[in-house]
Amino acid sequence: MTLPPELQREQARIRDIASECGLDFFETIFEMVDGDGMNTVASYEGFPVRYRHWRFGMGYDQISKSYAWGMSKIYELVINNDPCYAYLLRGNSTVDQKLVMAHVYGHCDFFKNNLWFQPTNRRMVDELASHATRIQRHMDREGFDEVEAFLDSCLSIENLIDIYSPYTTPPAARSAQAREEEEDRAVIRFRAKDYMESFINPPEFLAEQRQRLEAERKRKPAFPERPERDVMRFLLENAPLKSWQRDTLGMIRDEAYYFAPQRLTKIMNEGWASYWHSRMMTGHLLEPGEIIEYAERHAGAMAVQPGRINPYKIGIELFRDIEERWNRGRFGKEYEECDDLDARRAWDTGLGEGRTKIFEVRRIYNDVTFIDEFLTPEFCDAQRLFTYEWNAKTNRREITSRDFGDIKGQLLRSLANGGQPIIEVVEGNYANRGELVLRHRHDDADLQLGQARETLTHVHRLWTRPVHLETTVEGRARRLSYDGKTHEMGDR
Repeated sequence: MTLPPELQREQARIRDIASECGLDFFETIFEMVDGDGMNTVASYEGFPVRYRHWRFGMGYDQISKSYAWGMSKIYELVINNDPCYAYLLRGNSTVDQKLVMAHVYGHCDFFKNNLWFQPTNRRMVDELASHATRIQRHMDREGFDEVEAFLDSCLSIENLIDIYSPYTTPPAARSAQAREEEEDRAVIRFRAKDYMESFINPPEFLAEQRQRLEAERKRKPAFPERPERDVMRFLLENAPLKSWQRDTLGMIRDEAYYFAPQRLTKIMNEGWASYWHSRMMTGHLLEPGEIIEYAERHAGAMAVQPGRINPYKIGIELFRDIEERWNRGRFGKEYEECDDLDARRAWDTGLGEGRTKIFEVRRIYNDVTFIDEFLTPEFCDAQRLFTYEWNAKTNRREITSRDFGDIKGQLLRSLANGGQPIIEVVEGNYANRGELVLRHRHDDADLQLGQARETLTHVHRLWTRPVHLETTVEGRARRLSYDGKTHEMGDR
C-alpha cells in the first residue's frame, strides 16, 4: 500500500532535508503495511518474496507472538537495493513515521556509499524472487521434502564463507613455465670461474638436484593447495552434487555474501542512521508538542540492557565522539602526548572538521576498523564499558575488568569475521580416502560442540564421505568426526 497524502508530504520534506545535510542515497520507496504484513516481511529478512522453508515460518511465529504479547515492535525495515524499499507500520503515530523515515534515509546513504557494501547486488529484490522461483521448480521436480532437507544443509553452513574475499584479488595460478623457472632458481649453484665450474658445481650434483625437484613437482599437490575459508565454494566446486543441488547451494551462497556486509557494519550502520534521525528530528522535523513522544522513542532505541551491547547506542555515541574530537582537534601526536588531564579536557583548536570526518569514516570503515581506530579510554569511561564473565561459584555474571585494553580486545574479538568462527577446508582427500578435514581457527573461544556436530552432519550430507573438524576444546587439540552414522571426538 502506498503512503497516504500527509505521509507523502512528510517523506518529500525529509528527503529534501536529508539531501541538504549531505546524505546521498538511492531512490527510496516506502510501503505502508499492517502488523501482520510487517511480521511477514521481517520473517523474510526484509524481502517481499522468498523460497519456501520452515525457518521463515518459525521466524514469523516468533515475531508475531512477540508483537502480540507486547514484548517487541518492529518500527522499520529497509532493504539494500536500488531503489531502496522500506516499510512503515500502519497505525503508528506521525512522530514514529517521521523518525522511521529519517532513520531509513541514513541507512540508504550508508548502503550506497560505504565501501563494504559496494560488491553487493543492487537488484536483490528481483534476484531473491528469481531464487524462489528456481527453488520451487526444484521442489516440483524432486519433491518438497527432499529439497527442504537439502536447504537445511545449505543453510547450516551459510556462515562458512570468506566474507573478505569480495574485496581481495585471489592469487593468480602460476603457469608451467613460471614453475620451471622457479625450480631452476631453486637449484643450488655457487658462483665460480669458468675453469673451476666443474669442481665447484659438479654436473652430477646439479643433475641430482634437478631430479629431486622434478620428483617434488610430480608429487600430487595438496587439495586444496592452501586452506580455503570459503567452505561453501569448495563444496560447490568439489562435492558430488546433482545439478539441482549445485544450483540451490549456489543460490544460498550468493545470498550469504549479500547479507555479509550487514554483519560487518552493524554498529556503524545503525549508529549512522541513528545519528541522522536524531539530527533531523531535533533540528528540523519535530513540532513542540511532539518532543516528549520523540524523546521516549529515541530513548527506547538507545536503551542498554545489562550484559548486552546495543549497536544503536555504541554507534551513535562513537560518531558523535569522532565529530567532537575533530571539531576540537583532539587527536594527533601533540594531543596524545599531553599528560595534563585538565588540558586534555579543555583542548580546542577550533579545527571544525568533525562533519567532514564522520562522512569519511562512513565511507571506508567497517565495525572492526571503526572500533580499532576510534575507540578511546575516554569514550569507554564516558559510556561505562567493562568486561564481564560468568562466575560458577557465585552463580552470576561479574565484572572482570574496566581496563581499556581488555574492553577493546573483547569488542574486537566479538566482531572479527562478522562475529562468526573461522572454519577452513585444509584437506579434501584425507588419508587418500576422499575424506574432508575442516579446521577451526581457535581464538580463545571454544565452539559449541552440539552445534558443531549438527553442522558436521549437514556437511556430510553434501560431501557424502566422512568429515572431520579440528579444533581446541578446553585447551586440548581435538578432532570431531562424523562418518554418516556416529559422531566421535578424539585427540589430534
